[in-house]
Order: sequence, then structure tokens, then C-alpha cells
Amino acid sequence: MQFKLEAKDVNSKARAGTMTLDHGTVETPIFMPVGTMGTVKGVHQKELTDEINPDIILGNTYHLYLRPKTQILEKAGGLHKFMNWDRPILTDSGGYQVYSLSSNRKIKEEGVKFKSHIDGSFHVFTPENVMEIQRTIGADIIMAFDECTPYPCDYNYARRSMHMTHRWLDRCINHLDKTPLKYDYNQTFFPIVQGSTYKDLRKQSAEYIASVGAEGNAIGGLSVGEPAEEMYAMTEVVTEILPEDKPRYLMGVGTPINILENIALGIDMFDCVMPTRNGRNGMLFTAHGTMNMKNKKWEDDFSPIDEMGITWVDTAYSKAYLRHLFASNEMLARQIGTIHNLGFYMWLVREARKHILAGDFTSWKNTMVKQMDNRL
Repeated sequence: MQFKLEAKDVNSKARAGTMTLDHGTVETPIFMPVGTMGTVKGVHQKELTDEINPDIILGNTYHLYLRPKTQILEKAGGLHKFMNWDRPILTDSGGYQVYSLSSNRKIKEEGVKFKSHIDGSFHVFTPENVMEIQRTIGADIIMAFDECTPYPCDYNYARRSMHMTHRWLDRCINHLDKTPLKYDYNQTFFPIVQGSTYKDLRKQSAEYIASVGAEGNAIGGLSVGEPAEEMYAMTEVVTEILPEDKPRYLMGVGTPINILENIALGIDMFDCVMPTRNGRNGMLFTAHGTMNMKNKKWEDDFSPIDEMGITWVDTAYSKAYLRHLFASNEMLARQIGTIHNLGFYMWLVREARKHILAGDFTSWKNTMVKQMDNRL
């Protein structure tokens, strides 16, 4: 992977850059739609490519390992071919899923034993086999196996967990060095900063992760229930330390406002289920605020869903029609909501990039944050 920093904002730490991967170029800042199981839920690849148009999407190691299973993906020639997607893919290592399965897993130094949410069968993830699984899935960017701590988290637990994540990182790197590529393209490895919401731990973890000299770095363990101010404070501590000439990925974040504020703190890459999950539930994000499409107020509003017309659904359907679809529990409602929200997220990060390049990011960001905080 090559990363080129193209511009920096004078009034914040926002940056615009370009990542070059074997499946294509990724312009940063970027949002990665979440395609957990080899699909961005409810969206055909044609709509994903032509309408939402992301440079890169995300898949999930835990889910793909359980279904369709890695041997199927290997037979298909990797996830790109299996799902018919020819742009870059990033895979999350499964650490977050292990965290969310708290009642069905045991964490030890060796790795994590967990029970499948599908059939109750037992499995073990170790730093070594998670690297092998990600080799087989074949994503362009693969993540270190880490433990994502809950919030709130006891200091001593957070410290022990962070050190274990660092030891697991060393094991990931050692194993990757011995594990050949499965397909005819390269994979880029990102380690993950942990440390909960403790400034000294975040600093220590960021220093350790920076010392590894990976091609890019990620920040995990945030957006797990802590107040936004704590997320921003931890991000700021970490971006002060992580190398400037490498991409920085804040995992699992967040609302449109969270994304703009974290871009201002020097983050380049984001992913979150919020646009898809909220879209399926009738919560639509726009440049002027959030709309709950299940509300009665839209019942006879025949204006377009969003006059900005970022995606085709925004002007093809009215608010009244979309409200009717949600009230009737029609599948089309969930598809429209998802396409709209993902289109908006892509527009937002690309506008941010334009304003960083133009030199007026901070004033634009402050206006947008104010506007998007409205409930319409």
C-alpha cells in the first residue's frame, strides 16, 4: 500500500490523502460501508457501485468464518470474487464481535474460545489463526486480533487487556511473516490502539503501535457507549502520537457529527453500521438534520426525500411514500433508507475532503455540525 498526504487544514488536524491498493485507489477521508457478511445489507452491488460509490467496503472475519466458512471463500478465489466486488475491502479481525459476545466467550492469553451465535458450536480465535482466516478471505487491508474492552472499564482490566492486545499483535506479525499470500495481490496489515478511556493507557498503546512500523494504524475500543467528548479526547491523544505519513482508521465511528469532529482530529478512515441500521429503521440523515420517516408529519408531504438528490432514491420517491412504506413494513422502505443514508455519508466525507483541499474545512465543518444537529 502507498499513502500520499495531499493537504492539511491550517485550523485543525484534518488531512486529505490517497491510499493506493492493488484493487484501487482510496481517497481520504473515507467512510467504508459495512458489508459484514459479504453484503452491504439490502443493497445490490450495482447500486453500491453506481449510486453509493464507495472506494472501499468492510467485511467481518468472525461472520465470514462462520458463514459461508473460509473453505468456501478459498474455493471462490477470495471474497472479492465471491461477492463480485472489484474495489478494495478491509476486514475487521473479529475482536469486536468477541467483545459483543461477552456471555458466550472466554478470553485467555492463548486466544478466545467462543460459542457460535448460529448453532452454539465452539470455536477458538488466536492471533495466528485469525491471520490465516484473513489471508483466505483476501481483503486488501487486514486487522490485528485485539480485545475490545467494554465501557465503563476498570483501569486495571483495561491495562491488562491492552498489554495482551500488544502481545497478540506481536504474534500476528510473526505469523503473517510465515503465512504466504493466497491470491495474486498484496494485503496491508493494520495494528489497533486500545486503552479504554484512560489517557495514559491510550498514549502507551499508541506509542507501542507506532513502534511496529505498520503501513497504517487503527484506533479501537471507542464508540462503545462512552460520551462523545471522551471519544474525541482519546482520539486527540492518539493522533498526536501515530505517524502522520500513515493512514489512521477510527473503528466503528459513528454519527455524521462524530465523523466530522474526528476528521478535524486527524482521522482518515471510518466505518459504522449506523447509516445502514438507522436507514432500515426509518432514521434518515441529511445535511440539515435527521428525519424519522415513521413520524405522522410526513404522511402528506409529497416533496422529495432529499432535494440534494445525492442518490437516485432521494428524488424518485416522496417523503409521504417512504413514510407509507415504513408504516406498511415494506422491504422497499428499508432499501431506500439504506441507499439514502450511505449516499449521504459518502457525500459528507467527500465534501470534507474538498474543503480540506480548498483550505476552508474548519468553517464548513462548524456550519455542518450545527445544521446536522437538528431533528426535522
